[in-house]
Amino acid sequence: MKDICADLLAEYGELAALAENLTAPQWLLRSEFYGWTAWDEVAHLCYFDETALQSVTHPQAFARDAALLGQRMARGEAISVVAREHFGSLAGPELLARWRLAYGRLVSALSRLDPKARLAWYGPTMSARSFTTARLMETWAHGQDVWDVVRLRRPQTARLKHIAHLGVTTFGWTFVNRHLAPPSSAPYVELSAPAGDTWTWNEASAEHFVRGSAEDFCLLVTQRRHLDDTALQVGGDNIRQWLSMAQCFAGPPANGPAPGVRRVVY
Repeated sequence: MKDICADLLAEYGELAALAENLTAPQWLLRSEFYGWTAWDEVAHLCYFDETALQSVTHPQAFARDAALLGQRMARGEAISVVAREHFGSLAGPELLARWRLAYGRLVSALSRLDPKARLAWYGPTMSARSFTTARLMETWAHGQDVWDVVRLRRPQTARLKHIAHLGVTTFGWTFVNRHLAPPSSAPYVELSAPAGDTWTWNEASAEHFVRGSAEDFCLLVTQRRHLDDTALQVGGDNIRQWLSMAQCFAGPPANGPAPGVRRVVY
């Protein structure tokens, strides 16, 4: 668990460093992600990092609170509203301080687990390692919204490989989640990494493939960009269909942005 926990802590720290320099007006700037502000993005992460810690340390309490949250969602309440109720009295810097405390405690707790230990979440249980990887992915994705809203290009790191791996391994699930039959064969995925090396998944294919930058692929599978707003090369109708609805995060089917909606000019 040491390697993935170190990467998770680094991902948290990078976003926290950006948030620390936000001005009061910047905390309230609205992103293209459902109109969420930078404050909303950090509040969302803080809320689920606190519930993640609860899953690790007090699973029975987590199960109770997760059921209550599920009831609120079933009534049509937005998760952003829940987070605003939870942290509404906190200004940006105060929220940031609470989040730093939460994620520090979470990483510490996760680092002591067996990687195969099962943890409850909002859906099926997850291994501790997968659980940690999912927290990194969500932090990166919501962090991208903050980087976008302040029109700054974020540095890219090898931590993208964790997110890309989730994107590739949720290929079949993306179809099943929409009650569609998944294609019989997984795509060959070849991505250029930030350091200049190449990451690949599945058997090489000249017909069914995705090629391009790891950053573009991660932006796509976290639904932060439309395929047309990336430079990814795609082969095969089934693969293009997958990328039109890909999501590497749990939950009911979600639709990504339309072309051009989240294109950012730095």
